[in-house]
Amino acid sequence: MSVSQRQPAVVIGTFDGVHRGHRRVIEAALGTGLRVRVLTFEPHPRVVLGNFVEALSTLERRLELLADLGVAETTVVEFTLDVGRLEPEEFAAQHLVDATVVVAGADFRFGRKRRGDLALLEELGYEVLPVPLLEGVSSTEIRRHLHEGDVIGAAAMLGRPPELDGVVVGGDQRGGTLGYPTANLAIEPGLIVPAYGIYAGSARLDDGQTRRAAISIGTNPHYGGEERRIEPYLLDFDGDLYGRRLVVELWKRLRDEQVFDDEQGLVEQIARDVEATRKAARPA
Repeated sequence: MSVSQRQPAVVIGTFDGVHRGHRRVIEAALGTGLRVRVLTFEPHPRVVLGNFVEALSTLERRLELLADLGVAETTVVEFTLDVGRLEPEEFAAQHLVDATVVVAGADFRFGRKRRGDLALLEELGYEVLPVPLLEGVSSTEIRRHLHEGDVIGAAAMLGRPPELDGVVVGGDQRGGTLGYPTANLAIEPGLIVPAYGIYAGSARLDDGQTRRAAISIGTNPHYGGEERRIEPYLLDFDGDLYGRRLVVELWKRLRDEQVFDDEQGLVEQIARDVEATRKAARPA
């Protein structure tokens, strides 16, 4: 029987952001030599249970990142209050019947009142592979870094630059009149947005093209704006972006938003931001 035909190693977790700690769990499952199936949840269980949590990535992006790691299949469980009320034994019977081995972080909890853990799964007869936590790495800490605009610190925990994933929609079209046409990126509600400011990074288009990008996150205070905008300017790009998906990486925070004495001062600063973006290094 081939590896692809065997019952899988089932990995359980929310995997918000697919950070380095999550990758450790996936790599442990891959190390079993079995086909790996991830069991994840959408929306975030804590949101359904009444605790607001800003997501680090869209579900679409989470699935892409898991597939990139070598996961053969991802099962997305729609998390509802009824799912949260399942006793651990009921949850296991519904979702883990195919598991050769169950892999999860050592602190994983599931089921009604978080009563289920890996020890309980062993009692139920499952082979269990607990994976030690990666000290200092958590979705909560990544959110803290992003709220402070520290995208380099967030990247160190994620194992890649933090991202903004969305679709280009119509905007004020003011950037084009300044010589720097920007895309107005609409993202899903509930996704985390870093501290306002100007960032250097890149943008990957839905056809695989990648361009360096200078990214403005904020309200355009020079023009008295109040609505938050996410506006990447793609360097060396000429084309129509409306309606297209962009995955924008944030490499470095360049500066705060600011109000200028005149439009010429704004244009000169944008030119400096673009030059800084050309020189910026992608964090490892």
